[in-house]
Amino acid sequence: MKSIITNTLEETSQLANDFVKNDISGGMVVCLEGDLGSGKTTFTQGILKALGAEGPYTSPTFVIMKEYDIDKQTIKKVYHIDAYRIGGDDMLSLGWNDIISDEHALVIIEWPEKIKDILPQNSYMISCEGISELERKYIFKN
Repeated sequence: MKSIITNTLEETSQLANDFVKNDISGGMVVCLEGDLGSGKTTFTQGILKALGAEGPYTSPTFVIMKEYDIDKQTIKKVYHIDAYRIGGDDMLSLGWNDIISDEHALVIIEWPEKIKDILPQNSYMISCEGISELERKYIFKN
């Protein structure tokens, strides 16, 4: 487990870029835990940018899930899911089992606690915490 504090949006973006270079692979589920304003979406935007996804990178709060096509060897698609307003049954009806079984997909979930009953056991957990207006603490639990 490692803990990193960022002080600017640029530092958060760089942290996400480093995460992509060192820890991301296809078939992976990344769970971002944390309160509103804790940096979950900013970190996700950094991942999407590092992977070369076409923007804009907006939170899927009201649409639940956004898909991005990626042109990487091991990752062809990123699913950015905001589970704040749904439960496991809702996610299952959106094709959850197909999404998490795609070895060329990266799944990023904000508010994973809302669908914890259907998360794969090997999900990568990251806790996000807002310390001040710009300061964020990221705890990588895997």
